[in-house]
Amino acid sequence: MPILNVQIMQGHSAAQKTSLLKNCSQAVVDSIAAPLPSVRIVLNEAAPEHVIVAGEIGKAMALVLVGLIEGRTDEKKAALIAALNRAVEESIGISGQDIRVIITDVPKTDMGVAGGITALAAGR
Repeated sequence: MPILNVQIMQGHSAAQKTSLLKNCSQAVVDSIAAPLPSVRIVLNEAAPEHVIVAGEIGKAMALVLVGLIEGRTDEKKAALIAALNRAVEESIGISGQDIRVIITDVPKTDMGVAGGITALAAGR
């Protein structure tokens, strides 16, 4: 169950944000073969005055925090990072140099899934 928290600066249009959510969802499906119904994404926006990148207040950036049930290969994770970077860049038009993706592997015993059981108990 990939869970993403995408953080961007305020100021993007509703269409850009919709594109970002859809493109990130598809990037997850395409890169790690996760079923679309399992993908969860929350979009958070920060005021430009609350963002600093390379010493510059208000510089465009994106941070994508990804929680994955443990077990994906390094190659799958690299593919996910690249796919999410492209999805963000294409959706909101910021440089891939200012996008960061951080993946956290979550033990199967520490991830709750449908019905309130652990991923381990669900056989994932």
